[in-house]
This record gives sequence, structure tokens and C-alpha cells, in this order.
Amino acid sequence: MTNSFQLHPRLAQDCIVLGRFELCQILLMNDAHYPWFILVPERPGISEIYQLDSTERQQLSKESAFLAATLARHYHADKMNIAAIGNIVPQLHIHHIVRYQTDAAWPAPVWGKFAALPYAPEQLADTTVTIQQLLKLSA
Repeated sequence: MTNSFQLHPRLAQDCIVLGRFELCQILLMNDAHYPWFILVPERPGISEIYQLDSTERQQLSKESAFLAATLARHYHADKMNIAAIGNIVPQLHIHHIVRYQTDAAWPAPVWGKFAALPYAPEQLADTTVTIQQLLKLSA
């Protein structure tokens, strides 16, 4: 992590930090409605993908593809929703949301559909360990 990087307070409030890849922190959104993960490049002052240098953009692409493919396989996703929106949280972050045709929000986006349903403590612990092992995350 670069010395001046700090996770945006909203992400820190809404998510659990699972670990990190070479470039990004990986977060779990504390909403049990969906398997919802977020990549945050550890670069201060970045709000858009194009602001990363070309090497960092390539690394972000690798990390995002690895995360998406791993989650899709593990959760048997019907669709992966991957987006960098940033209208509320300006810090660059990329959502990776596992979607099913049977989920309550399908086929609409998940934002604003339902109040977050925090994970139960045992479910959070199980999910955290499983995903950390699956992704071989470093703390």
C-alpha cells in the first residue's frame, strides 16, 4: 500500500477488508443479499480508471478478471455485474456483484433496491475465510 492511500470512509463503513492483491484491496460489501465484492486500487487521488498509468491499468484488468472468474465459478453466477460508477464515493472502486436470475433485484441493478442486509457473524466469518482462501489473499 502506498503511504498516502486511505480507504474512503464510506467504503470502510459499508465493507469488510478481506485482503489485497498486488494493486488493489479487496472488500466484501456487508450486504448478504448478494455476493458483492469491491476492488480498490491503492493509489491516492484516483477517481477514474484512465488516471492509472498503463501498467496499473493492466494490473487492474488482471485482478478484476481473476476476481470475476473466480467468483462466477465459486458462486455459479448467472451473470457478473462489474462496474466503476463512483457517483457517491469518488475514490476509484470497481464493484463485482454475483447475480442470479432468481435474485430479488433481477434484472435491475442492485443499487437502491433494498436496504442492506448485514451478514450474520457466523456467515461473515465463513464467507471471509472461504473467499480469502479461494483468492489466496494477503492481509
